[in-house]
Parts: sequence; C-alpha cells; structure tokens
Amino acid sequence: MTRVLLIEDDPAVRRGVALGLRRRGYETEAVGTGEDGLAALRPFAPDIVLLDLMLPGMSGLEVCRRIRETSQVPLVILSARGDDVDVVVGLEAGADDYVVKPASGELIEARIRAVLRRVSPAQPAAEARERCRTYGDLTIDGVGLQVRKDGQDLVLAPSELKLLLFLSASPQQTFSRQQLLEQVWEHSYYGDARLVDACVMRLRSKIEDDPRAPRYVQTVRGFGYRFGPL
Repeated sequence: MTRVLLIEDDPAVRRGVALGLRRRGYETEAVGTGEDGLAALRPFAPDIVLLDLMLPGMSGLEVCRRIRETSQVPLVILSARGDDVDVVVGLEAGADDYVVKPASGELIEARIRAVLRRVSPAQPAAEARERCRTYGDLTIDGVGLQVRKDGQDLVLAPSELKLLLFLSASPQQTFSRQQLLEQVWEHSYYGDARLVDACVMRLRSKIEDDPRAPRYVQTVRGFGYRFGPL
C-alpha cells in the first residue's frame, strides 16, 4: 500500500484530502505543521509527501529544503495560488510537482501516480535502460537508475532522474518544454513550463561543473532543451 504523508494546516482541507486518499487505498498520515511533518518522516517512511506551502511556524519552503537535505522522497507542493512565486521557489528547493488548491481527489491521485512512476523501474525511455552510458565524467545507468559523476553516486530527485534519462536517450535532439511536460511530468496542458525550468536548474547544479556553462543539459534558445555532451 502506498504511504502518503500529508502536511496541511487547514483542518477541512486536511480531512478532505486524507479521506479521499484513504478511500482510494492510500495509507495516509495527515499532520498540520511542518514540524510535525518532519517528525513523522522517518517513522512513517512515506512513499510520497504532499506539502502545503502556507504553514504556521516553519514554512512549507523550509520543510521542503529540510526534507531534501536527507531524503529524495517524491514531494508534491499544494498551493492555493497557481501563480504564487513561492511555487517556483518550492520547485527550485526540490519539489517534483505542484497541485493548485482546491483540487479534486482524482487530480491529486493522478499527480501522485505520475510522480511515483518516475521512480518505478518501468521507465518509458526504454532505450536509456539498455546499458550504462558514459559521457565525459558522467555515467548514466538506466537499469540501476543511478547517475555517477567522477565515479561518485549522485542523489537525484525523481523528476531530475527521469528528465536526465529522457534527454540522454536522444542525444542532440531538442525537446520543447511542452514535450518534456507531457513525457516526463505527464501534464497534457500548457502553463507549467516553470516545472521544467526549475528541474533543469536543479539537475545542472548536480551534474555540471559550471551550471552557467552546461556541458550536458543545454538550452536551445527559443526551442527548449537537449542532452548534448561536449
């Protein structure tokens, strides 16, 4: 049974989301503060975290940062405003996706399933899993879902790993942000390009020697991104 840790301060939203998840077969732990969420992280060992940004005491952004210091558990932001700058900051802090509140139980479950598929062994970019591939100091193991730089294992969040696997499966091919949203995040609508940009920024900070002059994940201005080892 998939375990979901819900960190949401609004009692009505917390009850409604938790009830919907439990009815859909998810084991759900629901807490109202960031401090309680961090305390529950290790003993509950969730498969995914749903995190509200507007929390009393410790903010959702700080909770996100602290989770990412020790864990790469999939994390989805819950936000009351789709244009909230905090959403962008949250994505840059390590979140894998976001859901704008109020949201239906069907939408929340769809996002949970999409994020969890990114850490499943059954990745859609099958050609990227055929063997280990080495590009300069970067080794991508599509079978073991591991990435190494200079022989050292890198810890990548689910979205970062899936994006790297997808791009590296077709070196030098440029993908638009919308194509990446559909293939990596499984979003079929427009308006979420910041998901891609924030993930690229985080990925570059981990695999590039100089994120400002990337060797691997390159920007093709006016079009999108490509994997192009130099």
